[in-house]
Amino acid sequence: MSDDKKTSSVMRQIDENLRRVYMEEQQDDVPDRFKSLLDRLKAQEKTGHGKGDQNG
Repeated sequence: MSDDKKTSSVMRQIDENLRRVYMEEQQDDVPDRFKSLLDRLKAQEKTGHGKGDQNG
C-alpha cells in the first residue's frame, strides 16, 4: 500500500511540474523570426504562390 502512496505522490509531482512548464510556455511571446515567417506565408497564400500543384 505504501507503494501506491509513493506512486500517487510522484504522479502528482509530475502533473504539477508539467502544468507549470506548460503555463510558462504559454506566457512566452512568439519569436520575431516566426512572426516574419508567418507573414511571408500569408503573403504567398494571397498571391497564389505556395498552394501546391493543383493543375494535375
